[in-house]
Amino acid sequence: MNYQFIILFLFFGLTSISAQKKNKTIENDSLQAEAIDPLRPAKAAFYSAILPGLGQIYNQKYWKLPLVYGAIGASAYFYLDSQKNYNIYRDEYKNRLAGNKSDSDYLGNLSDSQLLSAQKQFQRNRDLSALFMVGFYVLNIIDANIDAALSQFNVSEKLALKPVLTNNDLVLKNDFGIALNYSF
Repeated sequence: MNYQFIILFLFFGLTSISAQKKNKTIENDSLQAEAIDPLRPAKAAFYSAILPGLGQIYNQKYWKLPLVYGAIGASAYFYLDSQKNYNIYRDEYKNRLAGNKSDSDYLGNLSDSQLLSAQKQFQRNRDLSALFMVGFYVLNIIDANIDAALSQFNVSEKLALKPVLTNNDLVLKNDFGIALNYSF
């Protein structure tokens, strides 16, 4: 039992133990409060709503710009491509109903049901691309807002976490336990 107590005592840090209390005088407070702007998250969200990526620039997170424009740009590309293909198959189907001959050999070999199926597929892809484009736009606004709010938290290096040994004044002996103190 004695060895266990000694090992635990050594393990948890040999904190400085003294019989007398020391008077501490604080000459200058080393922590300086930064001005917190409560409108910073709203400004960042507003800027991102006006132009995607502008809120990330306001937050000085420049590495997010390619992600924002890549996501919205890819969705816009797939939207336009699906719309173009939808129009091709729709026009071919309309020409068949009007009794005109197809200009393309590939489209001329497709049946009416295949043309309708392709139209539905490209229409679905177009709608999903539009939904993704709007989703990435909203996600851009939310990201700028949250990033601006989180950037104002104090994450100083002076925040510490250390274990201490507690004294029990009732029975005049040390109680071994774990206490975690934040000292800043």
